[in-house]
Amino acid sequence: MRQGEGSKPRGRSPWAILAALLLTGGLIYAQTVDDVLGNYYKAMGGKDKLSALQSLYMEGVSVRPDGNEVTSKIWKENKKAMRREVNSGMFSFTMILTDKEGWRTNPQAGGKFQPMEPEMVSGQQNELDIAGPLVDYAAKGHQVELQGQEDVNGKNCYKIHVTYASGRDGTYYIAPDTWYVVRFKAKGMGMRRPGGGNPDQEFVVDYSDFRKSDDGYVFPWQVTMAGMGGTTNYEKIEVNKAADPKLFKPE
Repeated sequence: MRQGEGSKPRGRSPWAILAALLLTGGLIYAQTVDDVLGNYYKAMGGKDKLSALQSLYMEGVSVRPDGNEVTSKIWKENKKAMRREVNSGMFSFTMILTDKEGWRTNPQAGGKFQPMEPEMVSGQQNELDIAGPLVDYAAKGHQVELQGQEDVNGKNCYKIHVTYASGRDGTYYIAPDTWYVVRFKAKGMGMRRPGGGNPDQEFVVDYSDFRKSDDGYVFPWQVTMAGMGGTTNYEKIEVNKAADPKLFKPE
């Protein structure tokens, strides 16, 4: 029987159409920046839990290409202050940063603290935000944009570009299988190696060995900073334990 003589025109089944719509809608939805960030918040223990972070202590060890072992200790008081100590058999270095100023030791001046340049202080202010700029980004004055996906160590990760309230910017790469930030890339953040270096160079930080603590916080226990000392393996991470206020003073 020809079409038009009582037969129904052939077409895709309702189930096929529904599946196509769901698939298309899912792809579109998964590519919104707030959806990606929502999954990231859940993977990290929840937005409320991240917002409850008030202090952080991290202690780690790395091995330089020459075989020397380097230890690092970091104290943070949320949005207020940070202290970083780096020690090895070859050198020692301490940096203190607050929301207004900063200091670092100078080996050439007998290890005494000296004020940090204003661009270094402003460039590292995001370090004081323990939850990170992706949490409550709008309230903090940051702008975020999903810029598609990019391969990171064999994974096609979501690429989220952040323009900070300061005007600087950086890019976070979130893995779709875990929803963790596995890479951070930035340029011109005011970073310098101990003893010198270009504060405007691009640097890349990779995060791995994510673990969830008994109280539900998730941290990467291995951090690799390309060209800045290799891989640091953290041996201790503590949250919400008060630090001695003297640690944040250049004494």
